[in-house]
Amino acid sequence: MDEKLAEVEKKYEGIEEQLSDASVVSDMEKYRQLMKDYKEMTPLVEKYRALKKAESDLREAEELLSGGDPDLKELAEEQASESREAAAKMREELKEMLLPKDPDDDKNVIFEIRAGAGGEEAALFASVLYRMYHMYADTHRLSFELIYCNDTELGGMKEVSFMIRGAGAYGRLKYESGVHRVQRVPETESQGRIQTSTATVAVLPESEESTYELNMEDLEITTHKSSGAGGQHVNKTESAIRIIHKPTGLVVDCQNERSQLQNKEKAIEIMKARLAAMEEEKQAEEQHSKRRSQIGTGDRSERIRTYNYPQGRITDHRIGMSVFDLPGFLNGDLDGMIDALATADRAAQLASSESETN
Repeated sequence: MDEKLAEVEKKYEGIEEQLSDASVVSDMEKYRQLMKDYKEMTPLVEKYRALKKAESDLREAEELLSGGDPDLKELAEEQASESREAAAKMREELKEMLLPKDPDDDKNVIFEIRAGAGGEEAALFASVLYRMYHMYADTHRLSFELIYCNDTELGGMKEVSFMIRGAGAYGRLKYESGVHRVQRVPETESQGRIQTSTATVAVLPESEESTYELNMEDLEITTHKSSGAGGQHVNKTESAIRIIHKPTGLVVDCQNERSQLQNKEKAIEIMKARLAAMEEEKQAEEQHSKRRSQIGTGDRSERIRTYNYPQGRITDHRIGMSVFDLPGFLNGDLDGMIDALATADRAAQLASSESETN
């Protein structure tokens, strides 16, 4: 680790020199990239320098102790203890900071929620999840954009897709991907029996042009009239777009934009994101290791969470964590759960990194 940290510090100092070079300052594109790298590296380098200072203080204290001066013994022991504790803590923090960052974390995020087992109750639960993520976005001042909705007469959603835009959106919300299960008494249940239903949540980073090259000849594009939550043009014009990727059978609908062209552009954007995610999963399987989270962020068949209404409890099965504030959670207060998932993810990555090193 020390060798890697020394290399990072050397590179950091090299960037500092370049940033003071007039020829670099005049090249705005290069200057912006260097500044971006400099800012990203600064916390790591500052922590490393603090570690070196703590270890230097520890060596000085140990030298004083070995000198045998009784007047300095107590002071030296105290300094050695503090420096040893600080250095050990910083080493653990630096291990975490050195973990490779997911390049998708800063991207916008695309959600696709589909009703699963449970009929109309599953569709109603899908609408609850949709509202939950909408409120999370509003709370964190993230931009929310509805893309497609296929709703039911009772207010449920068979399928809904939307985008949340903002710095770090995918990095925070990627852990939501998987099967969500609800246990509650449906409004339509006269006997008061608890029913179990599910909804599937897919979370995708917004694909960039350079990330995935889409062959337009592989697409079958058709138009149809909007339905559901599509605004004032619902069922009046054929502005909605449906795209089928013929090689895989993937289907994407988009109806929220007013014009056919806007819906087509948005649908293609979502199709690229889904195909890019499929390609990434395929490569991960071939390499027997996932770049994504060790605790599960991509398997749509994995049951990740249960929402138990009678007990007011939400349980995430990946980390065994339960939250006993169902109303608050459904109103978008997800940060406690997300923080715990992110911590577990980093711990799993650290364990994997250390096992590979050993």
